[in-house]
Amino acid sequence: MSDRHDDVPPPCFDCAENPTERLIEMFVGIVQKRRIALGQKPAERPVFRKLHGVAHGELRMLPNLPPDLKVGVFAYDVLPAWVRISSDTSPTSPDLLSTVGIGIKVFGVPGPKAWDEGADGDTADFIMQNYPVFFVDDARAMCEFTYAGVVQGDYPGYLAKHKKTADILNKMETVQGSVLTTTYWGILPFGAGGGTIVKYRLDPETPPQNIPNDAPNYMATDMENRLSEREYRFRFMVQRRTDPATMPLDQAMVEWPESESPFVQVATLTLARQDVAALGQSEYGQALAFNIFRVPPVQAPVPESSIAAVRKAVYAASAHTRHEANGQQLTDPRQPRVPAPVTIPQPDGMPIQPVGDDCIVKAAIYPSIGIARVGNSPDAYFIGPETPDPAPMPPGFYRDGHHRLKRQAARFRIYGVNAKGQIVRELTGADHDVKIEWTVQLANTKSAWYGFQLALDIPEAASAPPTVLRNPWAPDRAQLAITPAAQSAGGRRSEVHKFNGSFVGTDVYLGEIFTDDEARLLVLGGHGVSASRDGTRAITFANNEGWHDDVSDGPVTASVHLNGTKLDVVPAWVIVAPPNYGPQRKSVRTMWDLMRDVAIKAGTLPAPVRPSFTHDILPIFERMNGLQWVNAGFAAGFGWKAPFDLTTPAGIAQLADRSAANQEKRRVLSNQFRRFNVDSWSPVPWPWLYGDAMNIPTPPTPRAYATLSDCQLAMLDQWAAGDFETDYDASHIPPATIDQVPVAEQGDVLTKAALDFCLADAFHPGCEMTWPVRSASMYMAPFRFLHAPAGWVEPGMGEVLTFEAMQIPNGPLAGQLAGGVTRWMAVPWQTDTASCRSGYDKAYDPYVPSFWPARVPNQVLTKANYDIVMKKDAPMTERLAAFANRAAWIAPLGNTSYTDQINNMIAHFDHMGVVEVRQGPKDTDAFPPVLEVEDRHDPIPDVLDHRLKLGGQSHGSAARSGGLHAGAPGSSRAVDITGIDKFRRFPLGLPVRFE
Repeated sequence: MSDRHDDVPPPCFDCAENPTERLIEMFVGIVQKRRIALGQKPAERPVFRKLHGVAHGELRMLPNLPPDLKVGVFAYDVLPAWVRISSDTSPTSPDLLSTVGIGIKVFGVPGPKAWDEGADGDTADFIMQNYPVFFVDDARAMCEFTYAGVVQGDYPGYLAKHKKTADILNKMETVQGSVLTTTYWGILPFGAGGGTIVKYRLDPETPPQNIPNDAPNYMATDMENRLSEREYRFRFMVQRRTDPATMPLDQAMVEWPESESPFVQVATLTLARQDVAALGQSEYGQALAFNIFRVPPVQAPVPESSIAAVRKAVYAASAHTRHEANGQQLTDPRQPRVPAPVTIPQPDGMPIQPVGDDCIVKAAIYPSIGIARVGNSPDAYFIGPETPDPAPMPPGFYRDGHHRLKRQAARFRIYGVNAKGQIVRELTGADHDVKIEWTVQLANTKSAWYGFQLALDIPEAASAPPTVLRNPWAPDRAQLAITPAAQSAGGRRSEVHKFNGSFVGTDVYLGEIFTDDEARLLVLGGHGVSASRDGTRAITFANNEGWHDDVSDGPVTASVHLNGTKLDVVPAWVIVAPPNYGPQRKSVRTMWDLMRDVAIKAGTLPAPVRPSFTHDILPIFERMNGLQWVNAGFAAGFGWKAPFDLTTPAGIAQLADRSAANQEKRRVLSNQFRRFNVDSWSPVPWPWLYGDAMNIPTPPTPRAYATLSDCQLAMLDQWAAGDFETDYDASHIPPATIDQVPVAEQGDVLTKAALDFCLADAFHPGCEMTWPVRSASMYMAPFRFLHAPAGWVEPGMGEVLTFEAMQIPNGPLAGQLAGGVTRWMAVPWQTDTASCRSGYDKAYDPYVPSFWPARVPNQVLTKANYDIVMKKDAPMTERLAAFANRAAWIAPLGNTSYTDQINNMIAHFDHMGVVEVRQGPKDTDAFPPVLEVEDRHDPIPDVLDHRLKLGGQSHGSAARSGGLHAGAPGSSRAVDITGIDKFRRFPLGLPVRFE
């Protein structure tokens, strides 16, 4: 019997005689329409509002069903189905302890339906929940219960008087680990053939794993994760009514005893493997309307069930209100939505999409931004990375026979693309139907531009001295700009075309171009020559008056004819940057990461729906581990057998596991990364790198330290919640050359390879590029700079440059001229490279945070110590000590004065060590199988007498204590010989810190 009290609503409310009208009034007129009036968009259902997912599948009936069950929907063999799974709570409420429901709509069931006389259609609906009974018996009790909450706002008072209802509601708050492994009941009785009456149940074939989960939306994440990996099946069960005494029709709080009538299977509901987050899938499911009377008449809810009757009317009224508010027609679809194709994550990134259309309508140059680097070898060069994971080069590769640094060439290719912008094929000189002529313009306009004080797009710029013109003494500022004529090269194996310019009457060589055997373009930069017009010494990190260097940048364009037809060509850009002294290392946030974030925020690139573990999450931890070879603090924190060495096979297996068992570990690790709104003032959060405003004096600034891009942090949040692609394959070897990449993907891979080895850490000012690249107005497309129109003259900006003035149309942050990207950098580059180090606050930690360790190492394993590590007959203690030693990379520059150091760097930048990959010992597992070792650590000859005497030590030793956290005291730390460094930044107006 019901435990209803008749004194809940007043008699005039009429729950006894008109429960249907009153429930429509409360659910639709009061609750649903009030939410819509308050601005709910899109309009939602009044109940089961929190969506976990919408999925497609099929309902396949068992053969040889008995006649009383093989009726209505169950008379068919197989029917397509769509399901909507949700909780009876608000969309912002947590999933834990909510009531879960499933609506099933099957297609291909023509004919009249029970929900309205004369109505027909091609669908049928089933609605179930994850508890076997309802919390009230009948329509009157439902009306009274709803009145107590909706009208009186006193559910607790009602439940205090209705203990049975309260008890059922408490039991409905069960822990459900997954909506795909829970059991669902139809609750109400339905008709079947021959007068049979049944109840429905869905039994999962996968046993439940009901682990409590405090993530607010874990059910949606779990559903998406599971269905992305495999299909899930439910047994569709029915229970015949055999005893009216124990199986009442209008007492929904009573569970029919299985001991008297067990459930039997009639069908299998299979939810296919799919991407639940496919575009439009959730919206499709949200627009569907479900009603338990939308079934063949033979399967109608039994008339005696008063709750079924009110459900029919309330569901119909709420569906009408919702669809009307959303501008949707309330018509049931006759055909199911076509399922989105399943995209299987590939080890190398995005799934390969077939091009289909091979009609080439234009050409595009890739990489869209190429990176060349200076070197002082007169002839030797190498081609820069063309895949994000290139194979390491053999020792000595980066130097010529005289130990001079080779230049890095940027190689460009042309691809034919179809109307969608998809690459069809590469267009090369080997193709008889292709004619290519390249044109490149390089320029160095640093000395004619403004000096660097601080990135102008951050608030802290107001604390820096004014950004004024460099070299104000020059009446003819054109003499300060090194602007050689554009050069062109065509065909295969072209001759060399050089960029020869001048600086205040002094000849300056910026590089050269030529083509290879396939008519691909190679761009080489200068030789690292920096000089003063009058022989004065450099004195500061960025703004040395009268100086120039030979880095550069500029547009890369081409004229392309295919079968005699000239194609429009999407142009590219080339940056000539300083050398890369850590060629295998990437920073935690690369330039590709930053430009990806810029494009997402600008709406020109979609944000990832689900991050790839292999390509979005794991690299963050791998990069911090890799910085062990260029920074002692990272070695102690993230390196070999360090506390945060998370890149071991066991560590990766845990990181890649998206189960609830590892959720808190993921959350804790994600929380270690700096969030500006939480811990921006502290040097402790990862990634232990300085930020744009690291030199602003007290009070501290939130940008003193770096963080990841917003996109990276968002993906870490998803990863922490378990919402990511588990696409890691330990046996997979990423492509080492571009030829191993499918041609349709080569363009994007070439661009990522170039930009992954560029820094986006502290733009102070930077290594390859600096803060203007954060401006979306600089791009014509993601990762592709906008070119200034031919003949365009940039407007003058005055003697003092401000960020506000730069916002003018066609200003410095719009289309670019040759030299426009590198002009913001230090003059000369060597003074900045020699200034940017690590561990400025020795009271905190002498090694972290760091500036640019991936390009400019801080502490390194020397060749001498590597030789000791490799000695099989040496005592293990000696070998371990040698491995732990990390020498100051800057040591060859001497320890006399800051001015001496930066000028030594200008004259002898090739004496600085390149960190190379070498094999580790094979006789023991005490060391990594692969080590990275500085190739030279020789003092510069003319500063030999000033080098620091360190006795038997190799310039110090880095902490390798297993329990050491960077920032805590260690027993053996690298000796600092950095002298005066990048805290000496502002020449006037701000305090200067001396070490």
